[in-house]
Amino acid sequence: MLERRIELHGHVIDSLILPRVLDAIVEHGVEYEFERFDVGRRNEEASHVCIRLHGRTPEALQSLLDVLQQIGAQVPEEVDANVEPASVDGAFPDRFYSTTNMRTQVRINGRWLDVERPEMDCGILVKNGHAETIAMSDVSRGDIIVVGRDGVRVRPVERERNRQGFEFMGSEVSSEKPKGLAVEEIAAYIRTVKQRGGRVLLVGGPAIVHTGGAPWLARLIRDGWIDVLFAGNALATHDLEFALYQTSLGIYLEKGLPAERGHEHHLRTINRIRMAGGIAKAVEQGIVTHGIMHAAVTSGIDFVLAGSIRDDGPLPEVITDVLQAQRAMRQSLEGVEVCLIVATMLHGIAVGNLMPAEVRTFCVDINPSVVTKLLDRGSFQTTGLVTDADAFLRGLGDALGRVEDGK
Repeated sequence: MLERRIELHGHVIDSLILPRVLDAIVEHGVEYEFERFDVGRRNEEASHVCIRLHGRTPEALQSLLDVLQQIGAQVPEEVDANVEPASVDGAFPDRFYSTTNMRTQVRINGRWLDVERPEMDCGILVKNGHAETIAMSDVSRGDIIVVGRDGVRVRPVERERNRQGFEFMGSEVSSEKPKGLAVEEIAAYIRTVKQRGGRVLLVGGPAIVHTGGAPWLARLIRDGWIDVLFAGNALATHDLEFALYQTSLGIYLEKGLPAERGHEHHLRTINRIRMAGGIAKAVEQGIVTHGIMHAAVTSGIDFVLAGSIRDDGPLPEVITDVLQAQRAMRQSLEGVEVCLIVATMLHGIAVGNLMPAEVRTFCVDINPSVVTKLLDRGSFQTTGLVTDADAFLRGLGDALGRVEDGK
């Protein structure tokens, strides 16, 4: 039998890290024994666990260690990470280390370096005494890339120690709980983040406009609660359509009735904005006087509109190169501590892949499977709320408005 040791540090019991480790060990058919099990006696005290693993083959142990390191287990033998230069542009070396979205360190020349900008499904670039994640498409020939798992350690996201103010949203998907209370607690969390200088990102889909939520999102932007907006061509187009024609997808939102030739409204909207030279210029020229995009432009917040193959037009500000859109989104994530994903599955999953695990994420959708898919993709920091986009934004606006009024 071959042996390896692993260690766990932190709040590993109530964060369910230890149970996940033990489940993985059993699933891989590896025997184990506890060498040390020091449990923190008070809320603020961390635990320290040492486990000796017994496997029949090196391959079985290494396969298990690959999984355990992703969870947050550390191999106590400190060795430097292995690195190799990329041989071509746009590709990693064969044995590259594939990153998670959790805080990661690599050991280079006997020193542990924090990996900057944690993001899942990337590699680790070592350059000028620093380590950072790098997307495959951004690799240049000769870049020094971490390979294998030696000299890499991951710090898992632990459960918050002070949960009294956020107990209600403790479960991953809130489908049968009072929505008002959940929204109040999300508002309280946003207020706390804003008070310490953190930024709030909203990732939105066109259903925000279809359901009548655009005025509420515009208000949140104008009032300074939203710092970054990610969306596609559709949300911006239908928001601008509403501003110009009072319709969304050709339906008058106030009356719920179709407009004559309303099916053309979205295309005529795009054309008019393109003639003006873009969204910002249409706002400056007084063509667009209200709505989400008007609020985004006049408030000066960052916004990134990422295109898709099914887009009409698209609007001039829409980035049609997906790699360029990813890069623009990464640049706008600096300082973001809260992410609201509202009524968009594909954009939500895409942004979830870009964000560090420590960004608290709330996914709001009328379809509970959207939240499940986001969790399955690895964005386990997500809490889901199953409700209508308009109802959520209206409730959030009211809750944060009461905060502003001092009530």
